[in-house]
Amino acid sequence: MEEKIKIKYHVKELEKLRYIDGKSDWIDLRVAEEVSMKAGEFRLISMGISIELPKGYEMWILPRSSAFKNFGIIQTNAMGVVDESFCGDNDIIHMPILAMRDTEIHVNDRIGQFRIMQHQPVVNFVEVEHLGNDNRGGFGTTGKA
Repeated sequence: MEEKIKIKYHVKELEKLRYIDGKSDWIDLRVAEEVSMKAGEFRLISMGISIELPKGYEMWILPRSSAFKNFGIIQTNAMGVVDESFCGDNDIIHMPILAMRDTEIHVNDRIGQFRIMQHQPVVNFVEVEHLGNDNRGGFGTTGKA
């Protein structure tokens, strides 16, 4: 089923959102402003778009894998989540960025990516004394003897 998402672009020069060569279900986010940052500086960087998600959906925003290598930046909240209530004309998507080195980022540079996901279903938690399953070895043990 195909969903429709309304989008408002706040910067004329910003490239339109699109799938990259049909190879991924993640969509790149592009910077909507010229940014100069010094090592250790934090900044909210505008992606220059506002969106209206369908009811029951949310947007997951993560850095592109090349963001650190190309720009020396990290996303400070590790993953951004935008729900369908963030849908006003001036509810502009931003990424919270920390510069790990001096850097220059330009309009249309790709630093982030997103995907649209359905909300988690309603779950009920049932408290038990034992789960009744074999132990795997505890947190952080996968692949270790």
